[in-house]
Amino acid sequence: MFRGKAPLTESEVLPFDAVRRVETPEGVTLTLRVAGPLPRLYAALVDGAIRGFAYSIAAVVLSLLHDLGQGPLLLVLFLGEWAYPVLFEVFRRGVTPGKSLLGLKVVNGDGTPVNLTASMLRNLLRFADFLPFGYAAGVLSILLTDDFQRLGDLVAGTVVVHADSPRPRASRGLRVPDVPPVAPPVPLHAHEQRVIVGFAERLATWPPERARELADLASGLTGAAGQEGVTRLLGHASWLVGRRRKAGEGER
Repeated sequence: MFRGKAPLTESEVLPFDAVRRVETPEGVTLTLRVAGPLPRLYAALVDGAIRGFAYSIAAVVLSLLHDLGQGPLLLVLFLGEWAYPVLFEVFRRGVTPGKSLLGLKVVNGDGTPVNLTASMLRNLLRFADFLPFGYAAGVLSILLTDDFQRLGDLVAGTVVVHADSPRPRASRGLRVPDVPPVAPPVPLHAHEQRVIVGFAERLATWPPERARELADLASGLTGAAGQEGVTRLLGHASWLVGRRRKAGEGER
């Protein structure tokens, strides 16, 4: 992953996360954490359960009208399948109840809130995701695209991302664990430094085995694997955010 002074491509810098970077017209870079298949599946199951419950209530109530209730029941089913996701995505800034529970939201590819046209496109094309059977096309599309987009997302230009809440902080450096700083053994490009600092900042959000797996990707820099690799990366991050050894502690 790290090769000293040799420049790295963006795909090599961030091989361990589904991250979409978007640069705004003002020159600000936004980082969108794209949602993978499992959280999207869970959110869809929650929304499906909500709609199913509503359909059951409507069927019971409209059955009292006998034949006259069949037309309204079909209308309820139509609105539930097509209007439910569109209305929530447009008027709740990309969040259906299922996505809200899983901390997800739908946004345009540039990170802006999804609009009516995009939402209608992505939801009307859900029928294509079921082809040829069992949501096969949708699953295949999600697995084969970098941003886990199903066919409707590709056409509408939308992505499903994690709606992370901003964490209060006094400065960027305070998010890096306070460990003894260790200077990297070779000069690093700016984007390589950002990856190391980002690793340290987000370390607490990962289970230990995931952290060790990610640290192993930088073993060419740290010269270590497993927990030792994690420790050395934290030391490099601490050095990169401006911390230095205290007088008398010695140098590497």
